[in-house]
Amino acid sequence: MRASNHLIGLLNFLTFLLSIPILGGGIWLSTRATTTDCIIFLQWPLIVIGISILVVSPSGFAGACYRNTFLMYVYLWAMFLIICALVGFVIFAYVATDKGSGRVVLNRVYRDYYLEDYGGWLEERVRDESYWGRISVCVRESRVCGKMGRVVVRGVAESADLFYLRKLTPIESGCCKPPTEWGYMYANETFWNPGGGLVGNNIDCGRWSNDQEQLCYGCDSCKAGVLAGIKKSWRKVSAINIVVLIILVIVYVVVCAAFRNNKRMDNDEPYGNTRMEKAQPSRIHF
Repeated sequence: MRASNHLIGLLNFLTFLLSIPILGGGIWLSTRATTTDCIIFLQWPLIVIGISILVVSPSGFAGACYRNTFLMYVYLWAMFLIICALVGFVIFAYVATDKGSGRVVLNRVYRDYYLEDYGGWLEERVRDESYWGRISVCVRESRVCGKMGRVVVRGVAESADLFYLRKLTPIESGCCKPPTEWGYMYANETFWNPGGGLVGNNIDCGRWSNDQEQLCYGCDSCKAGVLAGIKKSWRKVSAINIVVLIILVIVYVVVCAAFRNNKRMDNDEPYGNTRMEKAQPSRIHF
């Protein structure tokens, strides 16, 4: 077996290993889809791409080991389509989460989230009331607000000033408390009383409820918090995917070059003749 065949086999094994972080990213998004982010379709493209690489890589390895041209063509075309799909997913992930971020609040460590700061296809999907109904049920059942917990230091309950120093997640900030501009006063993490301070003109202001089954799950701030959480999750996974994509492209180019080199060597060596026979000056006849 030629050295280039060994190289192709090794690179196919590397491709097989690269499917693990892609598949892992899809599984991680899947777990968050049912417990935190609550949007359950975003992980499937990654899972499909990861499984596809797992399935395709052995064909390339077998094609290299047995010098099967058909299997190598199948591998190269399939990997080309997979790389295109991964590029498309990375672009889609960045475009869909391009707009929006939390707003800095005076004297607060956490940020407030506003739906009008977001836009695009994902924002329209979350804004849709029928779709949001399913998401809000997921957020409620995840008990993310109940898990915030009341901090007690030396027998003294957490004060408002200490709560304002918390670094809340986007969903905790958007769904578990009213936005700061509404002027509610802190009682505990999920219980706020109408009171002094600024009073916002947003029609969303009346949607806050101290009922622990309601809170701000119907607020636009909660929708914005979900979008911010998705953006954070997608950006983490996309960063890994970009690194994997670069390696995949390099591997693909090297495998293509090695495969073409093999074909060229095969064309120069007619079957049935040894290398020693080919090395003899066949054009000279005595």
